[in-house]
Amino acid sequence: MRQMAAWALCAMVTAAPPAAAQTAAAIQKLDNAWAAAFNKGDAAAVAAMYTEDAAVLPPGHEMVKGRAAIEEFWQGATQQLGNAKLVAVDVTPLGPRAAREIGTVTLTTKSQPPQPVVGKYVVVWRKLGPRWLLATDIWNTNK
Repeated sequence: MRQMAAWALCAMVTAAPPAAAQTAAAIQKLDNAWAAAFNKGDAAAVAAMYTEDAAVLPPGHEMVKGRAAIEEFWQGATQQLGNAKLVAVDVTPLGPRAAREIGTVTLTTKSQPPQPVVGKYVVVWRKLGPRWLLATDIWNTNK
């Protein structure tokens, strides 16, 4: 009987849904909000989605650390790129207050003629209070 109860408890624990915002659909909503702010050129709103001590690791660029520096970085990027679209491909909970996301990104340059930019990314989300924020953000292009 004890063994049956132990198996039932294990089944309930492993079947429990992941913490809120750790599902692909919930993370995709956060990605959509990030892209909407980026596409408006609102670097302050983009930076507000990062933790105060976040790190952004852009290709071919030094590491950008801290929300203020991240805002400055994204301000420059929004002047050169637009039409950002993020797609969450894989979301893995890393405990109740963190998640890893792997996804794809498409953007368009603001040069003439506009050029597509296609890439992939990995981010780590952290839950601070009621909010999920980006703690680490790294990406590269497919070309």
